[in-house]
Amino acid sequence: MADTENSFTVTVVTPFGTQEEYNVTHMRAPGTEGSFGVLPDHLPFMTALQVGSITMDTTEGQVEWATSGGYAEVLGDRVTILAQTAERADKIDLERAKEAEKRALGRLSEPTTDTDIERARIALARALNRVRIGSHSRSN
Repeated sequence: MADTENSFTVTVVTPFGTQEEYNVTHMRAPGTEGSFGVLPDHLPFMTALQVGSITMDTTEGQVEWATSGGYAEVLGDRVTILAQTAERADKIDLERAKEAEKRALGRLSEPTTDTDIERARIALARALNRVRIGSHSRSN
């Protein structure tokens, strides 16, 4: 359990199980109604997440995750991120993310009658997010 005066616990969970847990002093995440921040002893709330970056100032340094959406539950000294997908920035396969971007752009630039435009737009947003966050992680 985190020291609630100075930090709180953040757990990242995906359909594949718990990914990682951190002792955090500040967290920023992409809510569907706009980005939000969490500090120790924050008032409880739950919100939907959109495609974007989750950044955490941990007791070990800053950690960034790419997420494709999900939910965040804030309960005083604990935050649980329930993500559709979540990938730590330093573990993103940039080549794979760039290939996904190219595929999505191809589907959007030359749609066929079978093309699901909305799914292609979502795939492009996810790929661009992964490329941006993965590239940023490697430039630090």
